[in-house]
Amino acid sequence: MDLHFGDSKPTDDERAAVDALLGPPESSWEGADRSDADLRWARGGREARDRRDLLLPGLHAINDRIGWISEGALDYLCRRLTVPPAEAYGVATFYAMFSVKPRPATVLHVCTDIACAAAGASELCAGIEARLGLGSGVSVERSPCLGLCERAPAALAIKAGDPVRTAVAAPATVHDAVLAASAPDSAPEEPAAAMAVPQAGGDELVLLRRVGVVDPLSLDDYRANGGYSALRRAFALGPAGVIREVTDSGLVGRGGAAFPTGRKWQATASQPDHPHYLVCNADESEPGTFKDRVLMEGDPYALVESMTIAAYATGAHKGYLYLRGEYPRALHRMEHAIAQARARGFLGDDVLGQGYAFDIEIRRGAGAYICGEETALFNSIEGYRGEPRSKPPFPVEKGLFGKPTVENNVETLVNVLPILTMGAEAYAAIGTERSTGPKLFCVSGSVARPGIYELPFGATLGELLELAGVREGLRAVLLGGAAGGFVRPDEMGIPLTFEGTREAGTTLGSGVVMAFDDTVPLPRLLLRIAEFFRDESCGQCVPCRVGTVRQEEALHRIVERTGAAAADDIALLREVGRAMRDASICGLGQTAWNAVESAIDRLGAYE
Repeated sequence: MDLHFGDSKPTDDERAAVDALLGPPESSWEGADRSDADLRWARGGREARDRRDLLLPGLHAINDRIGWISEGALDYLCRRLTVPPAEAYGVATFYAMFSVKPRPATVLHVCTDIACAAAGASELCAGIEARLGLGSGVSVERSPCLGLCERAPAALAIKAGDPVRTAVAAPATVHDAVLAASAPDSAPEEPAAAMAVPQAGGDELVLLRRVGVVDPLSLDDYRANGGYSALRRAFALGPAGVIREVTDSGLVGRGGAAFPTGRKWQATASQPDHPHYLVCNADESEPGTFKDRVLMEGDPYALVESMTIAAYATGAHKGYLYLRGEYPRALHRMEHAIAQARARGFLGDDVLGQGYAFDIEIRRGAGAYICGEETALFNSIEGYRGEPRSKPPFPVEKGLFGKPTVENNVETLVNVLPILTMGAEAYAAIGTERSTGPKLFCVSGSVARPGIYELPFGATLGELLELAGVREGLRAVLLGGAAGGFVRPDEMGIPLTFEGTREAGTTLGSGVVMAFDDTVPLPRLLLRIAEFFRDESCGQCVPCRVGTVRQEEALHRIVERTGAAAADDIALLREVGRAMRDASICGLGQTAWNAVESAIDRLGAYE
């Protein structure tokens, strides 16, 4: 592809897709017809740079309408935004959901990640490809985790057009997946979000108490079940009072880093530079994680309310919800909730008549695990490749658009609602002294009742798996997803707290709990984890870019050899793993060796 502005022209559909997002071009410099456009001026300078963040939505607009991004379409989008084509090409090729090569309008993404691999994803792919055959007009693509682990194996069909149509098949059979791809409007409707919550309706629930009880589309239903009482208390307390309550509650981040939320909010609020921004990280791409999807599908107004509270406390007037591109139903639910909240005065220039202005904009991810890292997410929103930034400066000082930014994931934010409604002291009484409050766990794999479970911190791994109905022949449990670690069946007494798992030599991470029985081939599972990290490495730093490749190569060799040769490769794995852990820029490289290391040391995977 010519990386300068070329002679390729967009089709009428491609032009219409871009113009629907950006409006009609105002000059021929932006691609307007020379016959009716003013040639004397061009949009540029600061105004052009301020539009750079529309690059990712523009790529989505083209991909949604056409199914792929042609040279002519990319060229037209670059002219509209005054973005160098070389940079836009680098962004378009960064994301797995985009293609710069021709492909059919319908793409069927079949998950081949950990939970789905254990549930027969390879056989499902083979059956789909055999059924569709050549010339079917459907592109079958093996995909990383789709966030549907409780219904593995899973498939997501996306049919480009105006509008784009999607359908989910989960648990997928060959027939259901082919139907979703060939006739998405005729595919069976997805089950309600409550089906992913085995405890739905239980009196003991705090974070999940509305899932399956209220209509997720009804703002009135949400308010009738306690909605917006937390925001009203926030306005009564004032920003400093809200931060004090969150700090006293002991709430820490639920995405895996466990950083104290109150400290992060206070650090952002105290920055003199303005504007401040709020970013909700809903790009949960860790294999085995699906709690944020269930919250957004089953209780979307709770996220809108909690984002409003966080923004009010930190002095932000604009919030961004960065949502996984593989979550079409969550996208529709959040779009509806934001629109309803805006129409009813819960978002906008004067929230609840309190003189406080706040609004939320949704930005869709496009299939990049690395964008779960906060600074990579900022780059993605700004229209650059989703590569992590070096720290310092930290996001509370210079985050999104170089301004003070507070970033939290969905589960962290919705915890703010019970903190304000029940009070910090009552909230802190739940769980343990160092890990307070309730925690959501994503349980999948060899269990009878996979789904999202809510338990207070301090419950044991055995208690959680007993609720989920663990099957006989349990061989291992993976805590924390692909970036986590394995534990043995005789370690069920591990307390599910940040400090408890750390003392046990593993990690809680974002709350992933995947059980595997003795029918799952462990070496193949480890190889899939290595393939995942190799695919998802952004390639920015050498330790991760090279190390993830060397890790996968060594695991391939170990599967094929035994004895001294295997011992040499295990020694190489340890050396490479240490280098990645010590020298990688971000958490992806730093944790890429964790699961393999734990399988070797705790499970004797290759003995």
